[in-house]
Amino acid sequence: MMNTMPDSSIKANPQKAYQQVSIQTAPPEKLLIMLYSAAIKNLQQGKKAIEDKQFDLASKSLCKVQDILVELNNSLDMEKGGEIASNLRDLYEFYEGEVIKANLKKDPAYLQPVLEFLQSYRDVWIEAAKIVRMGAK
Repeated sequence: MMNTMPDSSIKANPQKAYQQVSIQTAPPEKLLIMLYSAAIKNLQQGKKAIEDKQFDLASKSLCKVQDILVELNNSLDMEKGGEIASNLRDLYEFYEGEVIKANLKKDPAYLQPVLEFLQSYRDVWIEAAKIVRMGAK
Protein backbone atom coordinates (compact mmCIF):
# COMPACT_ATOMS: atom_id res chain seq x y z
CA MET A 1 0.00 0.00 0.00
CA MET A 2 1.32 3.43 -0.93
CA ASN A 3 2.13 5.84 1.89
CA THR A 4 -0.06 8.91 1.47
CA MET A 5 1.32 10.74 4.51
CA PRO A 6 3.66 13.60 3.60
CA ASP A 7 7.31 13.14 4.45
CA SER A 8 7.97 14.81 7.82
CA SER A 9 11.11 16.49 6.45
CA ILE A 10 8.95 18.14 3.78
CA LYS A 11 6.54 19.49 6.42
CA ALA A 12 9.48 20.86 8.37
CA ASN A 13 10.97 22.57 5.30
CA PRO A 14 8.41 24.15 2.95
CA GLN A 15 11.16 25.34 0.60
CA LYS A 16 12.32 21.75 0.11
CA ALA A 17 8.72 20.69 -0.52
CA TYR A 18 8.28 23.40 -3.16
CA GLN A 19 11.57 22.41 -4.82
CA GLN A 20 10.56 18.74 -4.88
CA VAL A 21 7.17 19.51 -6.44
CA SER A 22 8.83 21.86 -8.97
CA ILE A 23 11.16 19.09 -10.07
CA GLN A 24 8.44 16.44 -10.24
CA THR A 25 6.15 18.61 -12.37
CA ALA A 26 8.71 20.36 -14.60
CA PRO A 27 8.73 19.70 -18.34
CA PRO A 28 11.84 17.88 -19.65
CA GLU A 29 13.47 21.00 -21.10
CA LYS A 30 13.12 22.81 -17.76
CA LEU A 31 14.63 19.84 -15.93
CA LEU A 32 17.66 19.99 -18.24
CA ILE A 33 18.06 23.70 -17.57
CA MET A 34 17.78 23.03 -13.82
CA LEU A 35 20.45 20.32 -14.05
CA TYR A 36 22.82 22.51 -16.05
CA SER A 37 22.26 25.43 -13.64
CA ALA A 38 22.94 23.22 -10.61
CA ALA A 39 26.11 21.87 -12.25
CA ILE A 40 27.31 25.41 -13.00
CA LYS A 41 26.63 26.56 -9.44
CA ASN A 42 28.45 23.58 -7.93
CA LEU A 43 31.32 23.91 -10.40
CA GLN A 44 31.80 27.56 -9.46
CA GLN A 45 31.68 26.66 -5.76
CA GLY A 46 34.18 23.84 -6.28
CA LYS A 47 36.54 26.05 -8.27
CA LYS A 48 36.49 28.75 -5.59
CA ALA A 49 36.93 26.17 -2.82
CA ILE A 50 40.03 24.76 -4.55
CA GLU A 51 41.42 28.28 -4.94
CA ASP A 52 40.72 28.90 -1.22
CA LYS A 53 42.28 25.53 -0.31
CA GLN A 54 38.98 24.30 1.17
CA PHE A 55 39.43 20.86 -0.33
CA ASP A 56 36.58 19.10 1.51
CA LEU A 57 34.08 21.66 0.22
CA ALA A 58 35.65 21.47 -3.24
CA SER A 59 35.33 17.70 -3.32
CA LYS A 60 31.70 17.83 -2.18
CA SER A 61 30.78 20.41 -4.84
CA LEU A 62 32.69 18.68 -7.62
CA CYS A 63 31.18 15.29 -6.77
CA LYS A 64 27.75 16.89 -7.25
CA VAL A 65 28.88 18.09 -10.69
CA GLN A 66 29.99 14.56 -11.52
CA ASP A 67 26.62 13.18 -10.41
CA ILE A 68 24.82 15.71 -12.61
CA LEU A 69 26.99 14.88 -15.62
CA VAL A 70 26.26 11.18 -15.07
CA GLU A 71 22.52 11.97 -14.86
CA LEU A 72 22.67 14.04 -18.06
CA ASN A 73 24.54 11.20 -19.76
CA ASN A 74 22.05 8.58 -18.54
CA SER A 75 19.12 10.67 -19.76
CA LEU A 76 20.31 10.53 -23.38
CA ASP A 77 18.11 8.50 -25.72
CA MET A 78 20.78 6.88 -27.86
CA GLU A 79 18.22 5.29 -30.19
CA LYS A 80 16.31 8.46 -31.02
CA GLY A 81 19.24 10.86 -30.55
CA GLY A 82 21.58 9.15 -32.98
CA GLU A 83 24.84 10.98 -33.66
CA ILE A 84 23.87 14.00 -31.55
CA ALA A 85 23.28 11.82 -28.49
CA SER A 86 26.52 9.98 -29.15
CA ASN A 87 28.45 13.25 -29.36
CA LEU A 88 26.81 14.54 -26.19
CA ARG A 89 27.72 11.30 -24.39
CA ASP A 90 31.36 11.80 -25.41
CA LEU A 91 31.26 15.40 -24.15
CA TYR A 92 29.64 14.51 -20.83
CA GLU A 93 32.19 11.75 -20.24
CA PHE A 94 35.13 13.97 -21.21
CA TYR A 95 34.03 16.82 -18.95
CA GLU A 96 33.28 14.44 -16.11
CA GLY A 97 36.90 13.28 -16.44
CA GLU A 98 38.09 16.90 -16.28
CA VAL A 99 36.11 17.44 -13.06
CA ILE A 100 37.66 14.29 -11.59
CA LYS A 101 41.16 15.50 -12.56
CA ALA A 102 40.52 18.92 -10.99
CA ASN A 103 39.33 17.26 -7.81
CA LEU A 104 42.22 14.81 -7.57
CA LYS A 105 44.96 17.25 -8.57
CA LYS A 106 43.37 20.20 -6.72
CA ASP A 107 43.82 22.23 -9.91
CA PRO A 108 40.99 24.62 -10.85
CA ALA A 109 42.43 25.09 -14.38
CA TYR A 110 40.64 21.90 -15.47
CA LEU A 111 37.29 23.45 -14.58
CA GLN A 112 37.14 26.51 -16.85
CA PRO A 113 36.43 24.53 -20.06
CA VAL A 114 33.79 22.51 -18.18
CA LEU A 115 32.16 25.73 -16.99
CA GLU A 116 32.13 27.17 -20.51
CA PHE A 117 30.59 23.96 -21.89
CA LEU A 118 27.87 23.85 -19.23
CA GLN A 119 27.01 27.53 -19.64
CA SER A 120 26.79 27.31 -23.42
CA TYR A 121 24.60 24.20 -23.37
CA ARG A 122 22.37 25.64 -20.66
CA ASP A 123 21.92 28.72 -22.86
CA VAL A 124 21.01 26.49 -25.82
CA TRP A 125 18.36 24.72 -23.72
CA ILE A 126 16.99 28.04 -22.49
CA GLU A 127 16.54 29.13 -26.12
CA ALA A 128 15.04 25.74 -27.05
CA ALA A 129 12.56 26.00 -24.15
CA LYS A 130 11.49 29.45 -25.38
CA ILE A 131 10.86 28.04 -28.85
CA VAL A 132 8.85 25.14 -27.40
CA ARG A 133 6.76 27.54 -25.30
CA MET A 134 6.15 29.81 -28.30
CA GLY A 135 5.09 26.82 -30.39
CA ALA A 136 2.68 25.68 -27.69
CA LYS A 137 0.75 28.97 -27.78
